[in-house]
Amino acid sequence: MKNFEYVLPKSVDEASKAAAEKGARLKAAGVDLLDEMKSYVAQPDKVVNLLSVKGMRDIASQKDGTHIGALVTLAQVAAATDLPHALVEAADEAATPQVRNVATVGGNLAQRPRCWYWRSEAFTCLRKGGDACPAIDGENRYHAIFHTGPCPIVHPSNLAPALMALGATVVTNKRSIEIEKFFVLPKDKIDRENVLEDGEIITEVIVPPGGWKSAYKEGREKESFDWALVSAAVALLMDGGTVKDARVVLGAVAPVPMRSKEAEAALVGKKPLDAAKDAAEAAFKEAKPLSGNGYKVPLGKAILRRAIAAAAEGK
Repeated sequence: MKNFEYVLPKSVDEASKAAAEKGARLKAAGVDLLDEMKSYVAQPDKVVNLLSVKGMRDIASQKDGTHIGALVTLAQVAAATDLPHALVEAADEAATPQVRNVATVGGNLAQRPRCWYWRSEAFTCLRKGGDACPAIDGENRYHAIFHTGPCPIVHPSNLAPALMALGATVVTNKRSIEIEKFFVLPKDKIDRENVLEDGEIITEVIVPPGGWKSAYKEGREKESFDWALVSAAVALLMDGGTVKDARVVLGAVAPVPMRSKEAEAALVGKKPLDAAKDAAEAAFKEAKPLSGNGYKVPLGKAILRRAIAAAAEGK
């Protein structure tokens, strides 16, 4: 790890100017950035600490929805009693209690891929300027089963699928972005996972009102802290016992959190438990697993069925 300048800005504008300089990186809790630096994936000349900036630490209900500051911790979200179930559950499933106490909403959305080839200094993959992706024909059991080319990473955020299912908006110091338009596929930008520009800082996330019943479920290898193998966030707008509208988002199966309109169509107009199996089949119909991750298809179907059932029950 090389020496770097450490900046303690007093405002978002000051942080933005510092972060826009060549070789600079932003940090909040710094959980992901520290891992990148230890792996020599990132060697910044300047680290800009957002924790010295006042504000962005509150959860507040307003007319247009619930505003969640970018520096709100995952532990705060997990403990909130007035947030949608899917978001609370997603935060509570993330990492360990120690990490949740410091990791932030903004950092969770902006974190980089956990692909072991990209994180290893031994490989120069496409994302690091190489001419091939080792995961395509290599060890790929944790990689994507949708949008697998040219780089089959999966996005590691727990909060993203839940926020997408809830129709959230990401607000930065420059603009407001529908969360479905926040993430980008490798075929569009091989070296980035989102649309943030240099010096652009997430300031808050807005979750609109709407009366949705929601849930988040994930499958992983260990009951203790582990990255999700597959996750699913479901939001249902009910008309009595029938689904009036639905949003289904899958996580850890594609380079971006992936909304499944096919699954949504299978749910609308039906009782959720009756349609859960058909929705799960529709969601994974176009999956194209790599050599080592075919298990994600049956696992994903099961996780999605559980999420639909939990959302229908209002849990």
